[in-house]
Amino acid sequence: MTQHEKSVRARVVRLRSRGPSVVAALALVGALAAFVSDDEGDFTGFQPGNLVVSRSVYDNAASIVRVGTILPPGCATTQGSCAAPSGAPDDGTYPTVWNNNQYDGSFGVTSKIVLDQLTPSGRQINSLEVPSSSERRVPRNGDPIVTSFSSKSELALNLSTDRAYLTFMGYAAPIDTLDASNANTPLAVDPTNPVGENVDRAVAIVDRAGHVRVTKTNAYSGNNGRAAILNNRAGANVIYTAGNAGNGANPQPTGILLGAGTQIMTPADRKESEQTPGLPTPLGSFSITLLGSKPDKIGKDDNFRGLTIFQNVLFYSKGSGGNGVNTVYFLDVTGKACPKGVGLPASSATLPTTALVYNSAILADSGLPSNMCILAGFPATPNNKAKVLAFPFGIWFANATTLYVADEGDGYAGGTDLYTHAAGQTTAGLEKWVFNTTRQTWGLAYTLQTGLGLGVPYTIPGYPTGNNTGVKTPLPWAPATDGLRNITGRVNDDGTATIWGITSTVSGSGDQGADPNGLVMVRDVLGNADATVAAAEQFRLVRRARLGEVLRGVSFTPGTAQPDAER
Repeated sequence: MTQHEKSVRARVVRLRSRGPSVVAALALVGALAAFVSDDEGDFTGFQPGNLVVSRSVYDNAASIVRVGTILPPGCATTQGSCAAPSGAPDDGTYPTVWNNNQYDGSFGVTSKIVLDQLTPSGRQINSLEVPSSSERRVPRNGDPIVTSFSSKSELALNLSTDRAYLTFMGYAAPIDTLDASNANTPLAVDPTNPVGENVDRAVAIVDRAGHVRVTKTNAYSGNNGRAAILNNRAGANVIYTAGNAGNGANPQPTGILLGAGTQIMTPADRKESEQTPGLPTPLGSFSITLLGSKPDKIGKDDNFRGLTIFQNVLFYSKGSGGNGVNTVYFLDVTGKACPKGVGLPASSATLPTTALVYNSAILADSGLPSNMCILAGFPATPNNKAKVLAFPFGIWFANATTLYVADEGDGYAGGTDLYTHAAGQTTAGLEKWVFNTTRQTWGLAYTLQTGLGLGVPYTIPGYPTGNNTGVKTPLPWAPATDGLRNITGRVNDDGTATIWGITSTVSGSGDQGADPNGLVMVRDVLGNADATVAAAEQFRLVRRARLGEVLRGVSFTPGTAQPDAER
């Protein structure tokens, strides 16, 4: 018996001793054990109390894209149109490869995923290279999964409800696949999508030893899944996900409407190569008609980014697109929390284990039934009417009355004022929201920005200097922080909260999502609501991505104890 087999058997024995409520956990351990080998490289496992940061590394080969390649892939076979008859203007060399984005709005290249284990102060401990595949190599230490470089909204990291596993979303595709993040999924093909290829989306479940199990899905066709959480407590065994669907015209096919927004699925019990997932299984949906507004593009109200669970309630954020409302939502399992679209979760709420019930006969006209609410106090004006837009992304509850929301900024790069514009944003950064128990509503206390470096350009060794002349409007290559995306945090014994966040960027590169970004941290006085006091709290740079890298998600390691506020 190998050492790995002994370790798996010991875990199974420990789980069985805890009774029938761990049947799902036993199945998960067994499935993970069946998919891995003893070849784990130098990675020695995750240790509780540390941080994990998801990082993607571009393959950086000129041959990935050849000058003159017609894009998007397979576009001639679709009802959409090819980007340009002359083909791609740049080859696959980083970073000029992303200039192809101005000709092909769906442009992206799949790349490998690395999970870096850091101490909370930022010291590197070790790294797990997540299994990926190419035509030459199929990994032995788990199911392959990749991300899309440069899709900036992917690779959020979340712990399972029992905190034993790490989850994230990606693609079941080889590395160096073009335009996967806007491709159709096999059972949800939109003929008007100009990307003429099919790519499965996928959820990865990673245990403390670094074993990877992948579940494929037909959700998020035409777009991308952003976040996933495994619910495996109290006998449950389901995955919740957040993302966006659609890359074509109206009317959208049924598979696109079913695969948008929030999804629920069962973790696969077979190897990735043996899986044949069915149609998407939506969990929730929101329509601006609840707010008294006219309907807009069906499915695009559900363009969700952030995802978290607090006190048995699922929370989501929407921070992009011209449809819907950029704000924070929750899933209403009672059907009574928000008759007019805005409300508060019921104290008796439980996590769902079944999909949303819908009427397929009216799906194309009315969309999915609405069972989500805007969290009371957060913006509730549709984007097409709002005078000021926020761009919420990551969500972290410090306790029942304190909520931190990351705002990634508006991504403006329309002229030479891109840096001053980023510096002048009022919502970008880390928003602190406090619940007023008398009024029963949330209110914005302040936004932390000091030390974040909004609009301040920085240099990356080996990165080009000067202006990017390969785009229509030459602008500086140098990236600058534009806001924050995914976050996590902890409450400290001294009455403060420490929050770690991944930065978003603005630059003159062909795709700002490909800019090397950073991991930052800040400490906030938990009970403070005074913006003047908060202005003295400084962000600190913990880590900067290197040339050809991007950072995407941050979480605590599997096995880290659950905070008291969430128990």
